[in-house]
Amino acid sequence: MSEDRFPYRLIATDLDGTLLRRDQTISERTRAALAAAGAAGAAHIVATGRTVAWTRHILDDLGYTGLAVCGQGGQLYHAGEHRLLTSVTLDRTVARRALEALEARIGPVAVAASLDGIDGGIAMGPGFAWRRDPEAVPHPNAPDLARPLTDRDGLWDTPISKLYLRHPDLSDDRLAAACTEAAGAYAAFVVSGEDLVEMLPLGLTKATGLSLAARRLGVTAADTIAFGDMPNDIPMLSWAGHGVAMADAHPALLAVADEVTAGHEAEGIAKVLERLLLG
Repeated sequence: MSEDRFPYRLIATDLDGTLLRRDQTISERTRAALAAAGAAGAAHIVATGRTVAWTRHILDDLGYTGLAVCGQGGQLYHAGEHRLLTSVTLDRTVARRALEALEARIGPVAVAASLDGIDGGIAMGPGFAWRRDPEAVPHPNAPDLARPLTDRDGLWDTPISKLYLRHPDLSDDRLAAACTEAAGAYAAFVVSGEDLVEMLPLGLTKATGLSLAARRLGVTAADTIAFGDMPNDIPMLSWAGHGVAMADAHPALLAVADEVTAGHEAEGIAKVLERLLLG
């Protein structure tokens, strides 16, 4: 691979389903491709829906020391300094109103809150439980930050980054659509993974955080290539000069991507970067 030229100055990658394999690692081939692109002048930024508390152990294990966009764009984290640079929270009064409007339309939903801060865990309301990918391998250094609650009122005790929502009957896509229809005036709703529908502050997307990080690095959207796999990656891929979807991405993302590469288990990111490095 040639290291004397690369057409982009910034590479933005989602984590789950994109950069990470199911065992929470990055292949040596992908590491090498990112390193070669870095040697050719391109910075790498992780842009994930995970909050910092659920991301930093992975970044540490990867030896990642740059900026990371976390919490769907609401948090900008400096991995090398282990420092949270910016944080946007979800107004708790607004979130409660949005839930009331939603449940008046579709009935009860199970709710969990992602707590603000570098160590913020997840407070799980009654009936909410994490559903794990049976083929995924848990990260050995993953923090135990989930806290079950017996009363939903406990969700509002401290500042929150976002809410996770589940419905007993509706699919993720149908739930997100119902949320937007019923409560879109209060908050934004996005599908970020299997069994993950999130409520966010209005206007907040990965593109929000990525544009902030790009300004700090002195690069623009046109200088950026972005990789993702889920609907929450749509704003990021649309913002970037070139948006790449993984082969097993959500149909909504495939519809807007400039290019489709191989899946996250088949080193899709490496294949694109290697081609671009060859010029």
